[in-house]
Amino acid sequence: MVTKAELSSIETAVQELGERLVASADELLGTVNENVAVDLYEVDRSLRMARRRLSKAAEGLKN
Repeated sequence: MVTKAELSSIETAVQELGERLVASADELLGTVNENVAVDLYEVDRSLRMARRRLSKAAEGLKN
């Protein structure tokens, strides 16, 4: 059974992945690969939305 703790753990993992993506994107700014940085920032935005949805899902659990 899915628990709030499990969803919280997943949320943390997604947050850490986002932080790694942003760090990578930051390194690419101002280089010939800056277009890749833009893509990575977009992925981070999607992950932030996913974290919010995970949080909302955890709050909605009835256990």
